[in-house]
Amino acid sequence: MNGRTAIKRSVFGGLQGWLGLALLAVCWPLNWCLPGMRTAYLFFPLWLGYILVVDAQVLRRTGTSLWTRSRRDFGLLFFTSVPVWWLFEAINRRTGNWEYLGSNTFTALEYYLLCTISFSTVMPAVFETAELVRSFPCVERLGAGPRIQPTAAINLGMFLGGGAMLALTLTWPKYCYPFVWTSLVLILEPLNCWLGRRHFLQHLEHGDWRLVVSLALGAVICGFFWEMWNYYSYPKWIYHTPGAQFLHIFEMPLLGYGGYVPFALELWALKHLLWPRAPWTAGGWNGVME
Repeated sequence: MNGRTAIKRSVFGGLQGWLGLALLAVCWPLNWCLPGMRTAYLFFPLWLGYILVVDAQVLRRTGTSLWTRSRRDFGLLFFTSVPVWWLFEAINRRTGNWEYLGSNTFTALEYYLLCTISFSTVMPAVFETAELVRSFPCVERLGAGPRIQPTAAINLGMFLGGGAMLALTLTWPKYCYPFVWTSLVLILEPLNCWLGRRHFLQHLEHGDWRLVVSLALGAVICGFFWEMWNYYSYPKWIYHTPGAQFLHIFEMPLLGYGGYVPFALELWALKHLLWPRAPWTAGGWNGVME
């Protein structure tokens, strides 16, 4: 039995899987059951457990994973995630679509430090889950779909459209706030193309929709866990979304889950903008990070 076969037969794929499972087993019930400000300190280990468990499942299914391809670059994802989510927090200062109940109990330094640690898990969680989605045969069949040719006109139209959406969001946030989740990806995609960075139209040009679908579903799955674990947390976030406050799944209105789809593409685009070289290879498997 070779090493890869042994890994694939292991239920949790490797040591990181067992460590992740232990973190989930401890932090999930503590986060929901302890009194006080427990989530401020348990959010990171809870999501680290999720990330490690998902990585182990990707390893078990494919023989490779973000963790095993490069420990250094796996860790760098956490650091890259921090400024990316703070960007969305900065936009939310204008739109006011969410707020954190209980945040006023911390000093400004404590708040920013604890938020920064928590925000570091966003990119690793989405990309790990996207790689897990990518490992299923039904997604593999999406490698030969409709083709979208990236032209200069398309790139310019996307850039101008995204800029207009962002301007409308900042000017009339009460009515145009949904554009937050579409404007940035429309700006970033052509920007990455012009700068010679990786961009998702490179895949769609060949009819390969696996990256887009994997990222979209990965973010929606993460969104479900974010909202589920948030529901009984404290501190916790709540939403203010005019016109969409109905059919809630946990704190999030049902329509809000649609925002996770372009959000995933924005994360991928921002990663390649900030981190222009793909720092690892997939070992023969086309992972979402390539």
